[in-house]
Amino acid sequence: MSEDSIEYGLSPEKKTVKIVPPKVDYLPPKPKNYNPAIALIGTGGISEYHLKNYQDCGYRVVALSNRSTEKAEAMRDKFYPEAKVYKDYREILERDDVEVMDVTPHPADRLPILFTCLEAGKNILSQKPFVLDLKDGKKLVDLANQKKVRFAVNQNGRWAPHFSYIRNAVCQGLIGDVTSIDFSLQWDQTWIKGIPS
Repeated sequence: MSEDSIEYGLSPEKKTVKIVPPKVDYLPPKPKNYNPAIALIGTGGISEYHLKNYQDCGYRVVALSNRSTEKAEAMRDKFYPEAKVYKDYREILERDDVEVMDVTPHPADRLPILFTCLEAGKNILSQKPFVLDLKDGKKLVDLANQKKVRFAVNQNGRWAPHFSYIRNAVCQGLIGDVTSIDFSLQWDQTWIKGIPS
């Protein structure tokens, strides 16, 4: 057997040619001339990813809030040393410079925070799932519309590089006509046990 082939089972298989994918723009455009002050509420597990990505994109995080100020201070020190730390997120709502509230606590704790931030007229990025009951979700959306503020749920899979790349490759005709997609993704979801459906 030559060095140009590898053995698979009982039959030799020739090495395949490496396929280099074409360059496809897949990132959403960064807003021009707009860099709002962001406050992050909740400095638990997911917050590190939010802060790292804000930092990588050059966004300004000016405040962090957590029931444990020690956790908030640790995240501040790691990512945004100039940011102010608050034990009570409601104090941040008094700041006129903060436009966006990134709300990351667990869904069971998040609902009153979302309502309070909307009442204060702040734009919101909510971690997913943003509610445990769709009736509450409708109330939040109605309040956001009434207050004329933006309310977004961090459905980051929509902009994940692999999904965006595939979507744009399809749009550019690089794959051909897509007639079917079979997709499966698994990870530990035991944290939702006991949540009403």
